Amino acid sequence: MVCKFFFIIVRMLTENSVYFTSQIQIPRIMLKNILNEMSPLSDKDCFYIVERYKTEFTYPLHSHREFELNFIEGGAGVRRIVGDSSSAIGDYELVLICGEHLAHVWEQGDCVSKQIREVTIQFSPDTVPPSLLSKNQFSSIRKMFERAQNGLVFPLRDIMRVYALIDTLAAQPSGFRQMLSIWEILYELSLSEQALTLSSNAFAQIEPSANSRRIARVEEYVNGHLGENIRLSVVAQIAGMTPNAFSRFFRKHAGRSLSDYIIDLRLGAAARLLVDSTRNVAEIGYECGFNNLSNFNRIFKRKKGMTPKAFREYYRKKKIIC
Repeated sequence: MVCKFFFIIVRMLTENSVYFTSQIQIPRIMLKNILNEMSPLSDKDCFYIVERYKTEFTYPLHSHREFELNFIEGGAGVRRIVGDSSSAIGDYELVLICGEHLAHVWEQGDCVSKQIREVTIQFSPDTVPPSLLSKNQFSSIRKMFERAQNGLVFPLRDIMRVYALIDTLAAQPSGFRQMLSIWEILYELSLSEQALTLSSNAFAQIEPSANSRRIARVEEYVNGHLGENIRLSVVAQIAGMTPNAFSRFFRKHAGRSLSDYIIDLRLGAAARLLVDSTRNVAEIGYECGFNNLSNFNRIFKRKKGMTPKAFREYYRKKKIIC
């Protein structure tokens, strides 16, 4: 109880929002306490905007139900962690997060700037009901929200297209005009062809989406056999195609090869287990389909920038357990 009130007081003093701890049941994974943010967004408002000027990032790893668009200027070297993705950012950063339980944080990293600007926009998923998102005019925004369940980072070119809108957003006197500007920002970003997803599906606990019945059958099979040797010929047969035809088909729909897709799923599942279980690294690697420890370590480090052991230690020390 003392620990809980300590974080509530810290959050109220720094950014007018509070934290509380809750428990989420994860199938086959041990129960963990994770830090959830209670947004200052009220039930009577469509959005919450805050603009901050800071010299450092001290906010802990957290998650929240609200959708969030976070803009950072002058933060080169800051480290962004979204799910199992970790990367240093440049001078400009713009990330959309629409995953309710997707843990994320921006921490100081190697940033030495003393003039960091951050603009955060939060809005409830209820603000954009499915009945509205299902309309043709909102199709690009709907697809962007779906991708942003894993976290979505936008390139500099897209940031510059909406910079003028973000730059003046907090200073606008009318809440209605701010809302219109937010919709314009979201629409412009939804047209991006270079935005990149951050966390893996397995780590973010996102149900795989099907682009077609064939893809749906393939995803179901792969997710159910991650710990086994998955052969292209078997997967192609499930899709009712020849191996060569299926390879071309899958790359067109998934944007990557089947082998890359399987590796990403296995790494996401492994990262989830590293964070939420106490099993040893070798056991986790074997369970997720890596045939030996050295292979697991090598692929994990190449994709995540650190070894599985370092990832577990790094991620856990950023969590605050009460």
